[in-house]
Amino acid sequence: MDVAYHSPTTSWHALSAEEALDRQQSHPRGLTDEAVAERQRRFGPNRLPQARPRSAWRRLASQFANLLIVILIVAALGSLALGAIVDAIAILSVVAIIALVGYVQEGRAEQALARIRDLLAPSAQVLRGGRRQEVPAEALVPGDIVLLESGDRVPADLRLLEARRLRHQEATLTGESLPVDKGTAAVAENAELGDRSSMAYAGTLVAQGSARGLVVAIGADTELGRISALLGRVEPLRTPLLRQLDRAGRVLATLILACAIATALVGVLLHGSPWPTMFMAAVGLAVAAIPEGLPAIVTIGLALGVQAMARSRAIIRRLPAVETLGSVSTICSDKTGTLTRNEMTAQAIWLPEGEFHLDGIGFAPEGAFHRVDDGKTSPAPLDLDDQHALRHFLNVGVLCNDAELVHEDETWRIHGDPTEGALVVAAAKAGLPVVQTRRHHIRHDAIPFDAGRQYMATLHDMEGSPRLLVKGAPDRLLAMCHRVRTDRGEDSLELSLWEQRLHALSDRGLRVLALAEKPLSSRLKLTDEHAESELVLLGLVGMLDPPREEAIAAVAECRAAGIRPVMITGDHGVTARAIAERLGFANTGRVISGHEIESMSEAALIDSVMTVDVFARATPEHKLRLIEALQSCGEVCAMTGDGVNDGPALKRADVGVAMGRQGTAAAQEAAEMVLADDNFATIVAAIREGRKVYDNIRKTITFLLPTNGAQGLAIMVAVLCGALLPVSPLQALWVNMAVAVTLGLALAFEPGEHDLMRRPPRKPDAALLDLFLLWRVIFVSTLLLLATYGIFTWIHDMQGGALEQARSGAVNMLVAGSAAYLVNSRYLIQGVLSWRGLFGSRPVWVAIGLIAVIQLAWTYVPVLQRLFGAAGLAPMHWVVILATALAVLLIVEGEKALWRRRA
Repeated sequence: MDVAYHSPTTSWHALSAEEALDRQQSHPRGLTDEAVAERQRRFGPNRLPQARPRSAWRRLASQFANLLIVILIVAALGSLALGAIVDAIAILSVVAIIALVGYVQEGRAEQALARIRDLLAPSAQVLRGGRRQEVPAEALVPGDIVLLESGDRVPADLRLLEARRLRHQEATLTGESLPVDKGTAAVAENAELGDRSSMAYAGTLVAQGSARGLVVAIGADTELGRISALLGRVEPLRTPLLRQLDRAGRVLATLILACAIATALVGVLLHGSPWPTMFMAAVGLAVAAIPEGLPAIVTIGLALGVQAMARSRAIIRRLPAVETLGSVSTICSDKTGTLTRNEMTAQAIWLPEGEFHLDGIGFAPEGAFHRVDDGKTSPAPLDLDDQHALRHFLNVGVLCNDAELVHEDETWRIHGDPTEGALVVAAAKAGLPVVQTRRHHIRHDAIPFDAGRQYMATLHDMEGSPRLLVKGAPDRLLAMCHRVRTDRGEDSLELSLWEQRLHALSDRGLRVLALAEKPLSSRLKLTDEHAESELVLLGLVGMLDPPREEAIAAVAECRAAGIRPVMITGDHGVTARAIAERLGFANTGRVISGHEIESMSEAALIDSVMTVDVFARATPEHKLRLIEALQSCGEVCAMTGDGVNDGPALKRADVGVAMGRQGTAAAQEAAEMVLADDNFATIVAAIREGRKVYDNIRKTITFLLPTNGAQGLAIMVAVLCGALLPVSPLQALWVNMAVAVTLGLALAFEPGEHDLMRRPPRKPDAALLDLFLLWRVIFVSTLLLLATYGIFTWIHDMQGGALEQARSGAVNMLVAGSAAYLVNSRYLIQGVLSWRGLFGSRPVWVAIGLIAVIQLAWTYVPVLQRLFGAAGLAPMHWVVILATALAVLLIVEGEKALWRRRA
């Protein structure tokens, strides 16, 4: 019979240990060497498949897959063929700079798959032929018997055959923050991944205990391998800005190309101009109209946003993610460690005498106890000296417990299970000497916690006689108790009353444990029979992984900004809803589980994702489906996560946000942004910065395009009229680059508008330039065209100046007019005719001063004069140019005033 481990339909968790061994044709003593060799040949090594990264030359070649770049290259080659070597070199140099910027921007190649491969253990302890031996993890085969100890990383997917006090940390795979109990009993076939207690999955950690397991899946067939495959298949989305720039670039390139060809044809056919001259005129029009500096400006603007976000502890791994943050409409967040502190805390204790509330959150032993009467917490701290039952309850919680509270590096930490740690912290808050209590009441025997029995029991001497102490699941312990201990002594157990109390704590989203005891006549070797009857109930304790205080404020600010937070967690629904309500989520009336997601059609899921904010017991496939469903509704999604299980959704999301402290390296590599402080509030700061960056990029584009438009229109008008070109192609290229690297950069430093976080999210399909901004570009282009052509005509025709001098005047007029319009562009609608409006931006005036120095050098330095065909200007020329630039500023301000009046 064939080994069927690789069948995706095999539910190993639902098979008994004997059935699993039979399916794998294995034995508890392990495989023989011959069987191992045969299976290694058949199934290959236990490692994840590696995808070949894109080569450096392919990354570089992709930078030229842009129609605007192609037009520039054709123009350069044509100029070279006609002998215009300087023009060709200049154009090609600009193309090289643009390509280099794009190449560097892409950064490092994707390494998420490599990071996931690192999670596979380098070696494993196995039984083969009855002998224990250590082998490389890659050498494991289906049917191998693997031995696990505390601290081991599981090397393959295992069906557990033996488990001794076994607990696994599966947060990286399931999102569950606490170690989960493992056993050998089969579970339901439809059990969620986090509920398959009979399985140990590759890449998870053994938190406690030891085990023996049967290898049922290796390499790509493991749960970890399925996530790796998901991550490899997921296509990352292009950001809204990149899509808009691509679309605008294609439209602009087509328009420029059509205008250049039409202009050249008119010159040749209508005016009889030589075709080489008209080709160079077409080249000049293309070079003048194409905003060569725009890609660099956008990249620098995004880079400035990256630096600002880094100062706020948000590390951006991919530049375009900066602007995408500005349009985020939904944040899909994991719960554990992201919205919560990942520190289990006892919050309520219910004894026969009543309920008690505990102050404080986290592992720090700071906080008081308060009595709760009729659901109201008394503000006065409780005097624990008079609370003998409560002190006894806390002592039992410390003794029937293996966790330790330590103070390391000025931080309180728990060594051991966080749930047990919460009991130790509660006792420390009450001032009980934990270490001395354990020394005084020595443990004589113990029954370790097991998922099957659902309790832990220990034997101590207390009050002069042996006593059995039990801690475990409340449903299980209530069935084992027949009486309850009060301050007055033992009393009969009202089961219905305690079930009501249990449900009341559970409805708050608390994880509940029960504590009980039983006097013994003598010290005995403990068995299950001693613990499972005639117990005396002490009380219940409710614990919660508390939400971060800063996350509560961040959720409120997100909602005010029109951003919807959604919780997608591997935890239970009741707990997830309680945390969501405390955080201030909007739609917490319904919680959808992983089972429901699996049974939903795509249409039903799409209907649900817009009305439900909490999704529980979610697997990696569920998270990916939810992200895709939200995106199909037009949502721009950010996804926060820290585990390997979050990788596919992080990559598919518009912005993947990984945790820096508690996040896995694989999650960080799959994400666009990493939170260095794991603080949900940092996302809000990043979104604010993203909105500012987009605003400034939009202002910059609105500023740059009129300069290109004016140059292109000037050349077109000259050819159509059969007149001289007011600027040469090389001069047009100079103006584009000089304006872009000086004036164009200034707007990237503008502070954000005051209402940034009170606007609704920007729609991803919204036009980069709406009708208003398009009008502004056309209006200012026309103003600069009239000014530029006016100065050229005045110097050349009216003053009889040389062509070189007239073109120098035209170029300087174009630059001066652009500098004036830069001041206008600080506010799109609001006026700038105030001290703050004119002089409130230091970067603007630094840029104007820099371009003034550059243009003086361009105009008067002999080498530059010969290179660009320029000539010096007289003082009167400068007076007229500056006066005209001032007129441009005032006319644009007048146009703004008309818009304000209409509004």
